[in-house]
Amino acid sequence: MSTPHVLLGLLASGTKHGYELKRAHDERLPQARPLAYGQVYATLGRLLRDGLVTPAGQERLAGPDRTAYALTEEGRTALDRWLGTVEPPMPHVNSTLFAKVVVALLAADVDRARAYLIAQRRAHTDRLRELTALKTAPSATIDDVVAADYAIAHLDADLRWLHTTLDRVADWHREVHP
Repeated sequence: MSTPHVLLGLLASGTKHGYELKRAHDERLPQARPLAYGQVYATLGRLLRDGLVTPAGQERLAGPDRTAYALTEEGRTALDRWLGTVEPPMPHVNSTLFAKVVVALLAADVDRARAYLIAQRRAHTDRLRELTALKTAPSATIDDVVAADYAIAHLDADLRWLHTTLDRVADWHREVHP
């Protein structure tokens, strides 16, 4: 995820201070890792340095001064350029799940590799149920539904791969340990 571009996108609707940006990020991207306040302010500092945002005033509520930020024209251009760039499919498989399955197949016996795959499949199935419940809850927002749909599609692909790999464990083990 490109945190700078996400923050620019959140500023596209109007000025916000760091606390509002963090809250908006966590609400609008409910299945993403929450941003730390330090990450928000460090990123805002870089965006300010690069001329993509500008201070738009300060307010003081019940704490320290809060600087509000606004997009500059350069920031809007950078955001539009990022939004107009198609993300290429990942050229390499870079997943802890994939690496762990391969290592389990290389280092463990057939039964242990199968046990790992079955346990992982169970964890994925449990998460699918959680996400389905989340997106069908009466309180679900469109943000929740879109994020859940994205996660469900990826989990479903992982589950299909886990199932196929489980079917191939014995063959793979024979190939690796002739």
